Amino acid sequence: MNHDFTPLLRPTPLASLRPTQMTVGFREVERKRESWRKRAAKDGPEFLGQHLIPVVIGPGDKRYVIDNHHLGLALLREGVEHCLTKTVADLRMLEKSAFWTFMDNRNWLHPFDAHGKRRPRQEIPKTLADLADDPYRSLAGELRRAGGYAKDPTPYSEFLWGDFLRRRIDRAHVDDDFKAALEQALSLCRAPEARYLPGWCGPE
Repeated sequence: MNHDFTPLLRPTPLASLRPTQMTVGFREVERKRESWRKRAAKDGPEFLGQHLIPVVIGPGDKRYVIDNHHLGLALLREGVEHCLTKTVADLRMLEKSAFWTFMDNRNWLHPFDAHGKRRPRQEIPKTLADLADDPYRSLAGELRRAGGYAKDPTPYSEFLWGDFLRRRIDRAHVDDDFKAALEQALSLCRAPEARYLPGWCGPE
């Protein structure tokens, strides 16, 4: 199957895009909203042209987002109606059951809820606007920016780090004092028990 598709350079309604995950980090979304507001008037169209949202076309010609969920939701919340997409695979010929099996096996699906529990794929939201908040995903993103681990191409690497932190830092601590939770995460991220995680930088 050839996945080297030419980007689809016609506007696609953001509201029509289907997520392939259940959560995002709302703090991460707010960071992207702030970044967009700073550049929207100056170079908004150029920015959108350089940040194509990768999608898989599924049954019924629906477009499923396989990356950049945070950006898509940020733009949607900022009132942006359209984006440009890049088609990674065209699977519209598949029946639904075959489509979802393929997506799962390609690691283009992350059906885990805000508690880190795997859920039936039918519970994945139908729109970006309905994505739930997982504060540990925000904590993992901030941890990476603070140098806690390296950027890594492993799919959903931030969610893997988020799950690691979820098992060690109390949710109330993350909600009530995010800065202190980040300091705790920085002390945990170089521990030997984190060495299986993508981008682990070691104890030094």
